[in-house]
Amino acid sequence: MQATNYQQVSSTVCFGGEQLRYKHYSSVLNCEMHFSVYLPPQAKDGPVPLLYWLSGLTCTDENFVQKAGAQQYAAKTGLAIVTPDTSPRGENVPDDPQAAYDFGLGAGFYVNATQSPWSEHYQMYTYVMEELPAILSTMATLDCDRTSITGHSMGGHGALMCALRNPGKFVSVSAFAPITAPCQCPWGRKAFSNYLGLDEGAWRLYDSTVLAAQYEGKLSVLIDQGDADNFLGEQLMPHLFEAACTESGIDLKLRIRPGYDHGFMFIATFIEEHINYHANALGL
Repeated sequence: MQATNYQQVSSTVCFGGEQLRYKHYSSVLNCEMHFSVYLPPQAKDGPVPLLYWLSGLTCTDENFVQKAGAQQYAAKTGLAIVTPDTSPRGENVPDDPQAAYDFGLGAGFYVNATQSPWSEHYQMYTYVMEELPAILSTMATLDCDRTSITGHSMGGHGALMCALRNPGKFVSVSAFAPITAPCQCPWGRKAFSNYLGLDEGAWRLYDSTVLAAQYEGKLSVLIDQGDADNFLGEQLMPHLFEAACTESGIDLKLRIRPGYDHGFMFIATFIEEHINYHANALGL
């Protein structure tokens, strides 16, 4: 896919590197989009590998940038972090009719919608897997042949799903409190029925537990999950994903963290370990 024009809108020095924000018109999503890139200081000496961070419900490209504290660890390892937005945006982009937080704006679920009116804009899978990488490939500071992926909650679903659907695309994958079985949880069923229609067979292409059970080949996955997470039992269901990984031979390291909830303090506590996990896999 040919990269669209993009424009830098901000730059802030951070731990010797740069926290950058860009905007561009997305031909895939039919709207203007923003994304953020952290460049570590090592990027001054040559291209650096990159880690995609996919954010969760209600987030933009900026929440992780401002709250997770990841830049200091990325600066130590020489890893760039790319953070896309979580949905298309704009006056003409449809939203949840009830303005609920779990569908519509800020809740694209990283799928390609097939149902009207969502299909005109909500093509987040293609955006993350094709259009945004095409833009990033034009940046001389990034080594786009070495990439990994991670995310939180809805974004954890996105990270796992993208890795499972594209074997070999990402060197490593991890997640914080991911939605692992969206076909079986209220968040996922609401989003999928609207974006993809009522044929649940179409949903399975975006369900990490289904994809993991069918996966062939080698894959290692790291997941951190707090046991005080209010969404653990009803929405996240990591035990289902764990069973699927056991069935197919995926090397899953699922760490249940006592006392931690679903928020950014949980992410900030363990983000260094995830950054180091990906940096090691990428040979840094």
